[in-house]
Amino acid sequence: MIYEFLYPLHTTFSYFNVFRYITFRTIFATITALLICLVVGPWLIRKLQSLQIGQYIREDGPQSHLMKKGTPTMGGVLIIIAVVISSVLWANLSVKYIWLILLVTVGYGLIGFADDYRKLTGKNSKGVSGKTKLAAEIAIALFVSVIIYFKPGFNSQITIPFFKTILPNLGWGYILLTTFIIVGAANAVNLTDGLDGLAIGPATICFATYLLFAYFAGNIKVAEYLQIPYVPGAGELAIFCGALVGAALGFLWFNTYPAEMFMGDVGALSLGGALGTLAIITKQEILLVIVGGIFVLETFSVIFQVGYFKMTQGKRILRMAPLHHHFELKGWAEPKIIVRFWIVSILLALLAISTLKLR
Repeated sequence: MIYEFLYPLHTTFSYFNVFRYITFRTIFATITALLICLVVGPWLIRKLQSLQIGQYIREDGPQSHLMKKGTPTMGGVLIIIAVVISSVLWANLSVKYIWLILLVTVGYGLIGFADDYRKLTGKNSKGVSGKTKLAAEIAIALFVSVIIYFKPGFNSQITIPFFKTILPNLGWGYILLTTFIIVGAANAVNLTDGLDGLAIGPATICFATYLLFAYFAGNIKVAEYLQIPYVPGAGELAIFCGALVGAALGFLWFNTYPAEMFMGDVGALSLGGALGTLAIITKQEILLVIVGGIFVLETFSVIFQVGYFKMTQGKRILRMAPLHHHFELKGWAEPKIIVRFWIVSILLALLAISTLKLR
């Protein structure tokens, strides 16, 4: 909105020309979202407390988590509000990708909101049924995937990390893959959201990484130099990523150990859905496995734990899944688990960025 109103004035006042630069708008989108969270956050915490919107703890989880019962949840609403406002203010709204990724962010946020609300009204840790949630997630992901697939100039080739000439074209299968990526990313982030700051830290790192990917993919000269797919308009997604990084940092201010507020499903699902959509639009779909490696590990820890439990009639690979609970039961302090997961996430992000030249 700011871009729409102020940039046209550059013909009269040359200093308004600064609004054409994605880097400038990305920086201010980040700052705007951060400030919104820092200003609104304390009010939201008080509001959630007054409404008695507190976290319910799973009965079979670590006993140390019982002390977290009653901590305000659904704080992901703060992230969504900050991201939407900041993106609308600073992005070029004529670029359709901005609206698509906001659709996924808000849409998945609404699914999470319904799930959190059901948990609160039901006074337990069970929300909307898994089948209902999954159906809604697939519907939104499929809708967005079809729009992206049929967008003029967008191709259905898959970019393989470390290889610049291997670009398999999946045709209609690309829609199925991208739907799986969006849904999978959303649920992977949701599974990771189990400790104070555990999910929001790696998510911030992931969005900062895809900020670079979006900028590179949207710049024809940089894309040609790095030999990555050029996606016209993708550069504007750097502004969305900046807004999300700012909102995530602002939320982390209140979510760091010991947390004053949890994001809930409303935050985790929206973050994961947005991350998956970014990976698709920037044509770095497979690289998401590396960038979001922490989320992948957490997801596979649950899959392997459940599968092994069923095959061996009660035996376990881990003391408890997801993976972070295993380390908790081994005696690791919660802050140690969180920071170490952040460190691994940073290393994975650096590895992912390095693949842009290792081709």
